Amino acid sequence: MSPYIPLLGIMLLAGGFLAISITLSSFVGPRRWNKVKYSSYECGIEPTPQPMGGGRFPIKYYITAMLFIVFDIETIFLYPWAVSFSQLGFFALVEMVLFMATVFVAYAYVWRRGGLEWD
Repeated sequence: MSPYIPLLGIMLLAGGFLAISITLSSFVGPRRWNKVKYSSYECGIEPTPQPMGGGRFPIKYYITAMLFIVFDIETIFLYPWAVSFSQLGFFALVEMVLFMATVFVAYAYVWRRGGLEWD
């Protein structure tokens, strides 16, 4: 139990800080109600009402998200390979060329299909 005493102390300290902060904010904070203050702000325009379920999003958003994931994973694989390139040898070079070729094929496919163009 003794190794957990400092952890318990930090949790109690954080909980005390939380309680004091919430209590003080209710006493010190402003109490003036203002319609503009409590309205939502979206780039200077009035927000439009959304149907139940949030409405429909164009498929371009999801395609862009998938492209981001593909190129993010490519970057995650490239950094460790570049750091240890001198130790990996010729086999690692061939593997990375094959990996980059598959990513390039996916990129070319998306480019030809118009996935990178916005209306």
